[in-house]
Amino acid sequence: MNDSINSLAWHTGWAASVQRPSEGFHPNWSLEGFGDHTLRQVVRVTGSGTRARIRLSNRYGSAPLELTGATLARTDKGAAVQKGTVRRLTFAGAASVRIPAGGEVHSDAAELTAEPAAEPTTEPLTEPFASLTVSLYFARPTGPATFHAQAYATAYRAAGDRLTDPDPAAFGETTQSWYHLAAVELADGGPARREAVVAFGDSITDGFGSTLDADRRYPDALAERLAAAGMPRPVLNQGIGGNLLLSDSAWYGERAGERFRRDVLDRPGVRSVIVLVGLNDIGFSEVDLPTYKPAPDHPAAALIAGYQDLIAQARAAGVRIIGGTLLPFKGAEYHTPAAEAKRREVNAWIRGSGAFDAVADFATAVADPDDPEALAPAYDSGDHKHPNDEGYRQMAAAVDLTTL
Repeated sequence: MNDSINSLAWHTGWAASVQRPSEGFHPNWSLEGFGDHTLRQVVRVTGSGTRARIRLSNRYGSAPLELTGATLARTDKGAAVQKGTVRRLTFAGAASVRIPAGGEVHSDAAELTAEPAAEPTTEPLTEPFASLTVSLYFARPTGPATFHAQAYATAYRAAGDRLTDPDPAAFGETTQSWYHLAAVELADGGPARREAVVAFGDSITDGFGSTLDADRRYPDALAERLAAAGMPRPVLNQGIGGNLLLSDSAWYGERAGERFRRDVLDRPGVRSVIVLVGLNDIGFSEVDLPTYKPAPDHPAAALIAGYQDLIAQARAAGVRIIGGTLLPFKGAEYHTPAAEAKRREVNAWIRGSGAFDAVADFATAVADPDDPEALAPAYDSGDHKHPNDEGYRQMAAAVDLTTL
């Protein structure tokens, strides 16, 4: 690989926060892993470039992960890829790679043009909101897989090496999670830029309740809104369903304060972050469910201290930090008068303290005007705490674009 490719300035076009293998919310393959399987995953990027690379994670693996091969292609539909766009990925020049337990690896830079090009192209390999397909082949058993539980996107699996197979019929197994894939990064040959916006939080950022394979989460809607305003920026979703501000969870990932540097500040090209987390810290202690453990009864002051820690980390890294108000949740399983009082106290601090660089008042945007403790029926996905597609669009509309 030549020096010009080695020195490319990369920015993240798509990302997902990784988690420990677990049963999760839907049936998934994380506990069983893969063996003589090709895994095909589709992601929508919110940036553009002339070259791409992927970042693979074995963070929660107990043994090295052996990847036999990988390809990158433009997506056609479902598991199908566009003809002439499949590119084999390499890792330090090799087709295969061994990722140590707890480690991660980047592929080499790949071009993705309509047909194989004799010379490097200066045309974007993909425009914002294009979908790319990443295929991974594991010849040998992997053991449990580092993954992202709630993708709200379909992942496909086929037996054998199907890396370049254009026929989607081979990929007859599906789940709604992402596996080992942590980022797709892009470069266009220009200088390094800090322009990415990270949406950081729990299931409301992750997109619980949004339409499968439709990219209707609030970070998706925010990226589309920025583009429509003539301010196109990558918007990266680093939400984890069930995530907590103050407590680690075997099901819902490391606490927000612990993963903030890894998932936000250490990513290339990040300019600002929108934080929306804390509702689970308030609600989990109100009900007795095994998956909600640990569930300490934190006072609002503890959550405020947790936000102040995130703010200090962001400021030290030169990243703007926007605080999102906690959404109303009356009617949800963990709504109680005590929980509601904490939410009100936390939101009053977010709005009035001046601690964040700016505030996104998500709570007001989706509240029922006749009952501000509840989501407006038109924005409720049905569980009274997660918005639907239109609710997520309203959340995106509540963000002042000039604060990003």
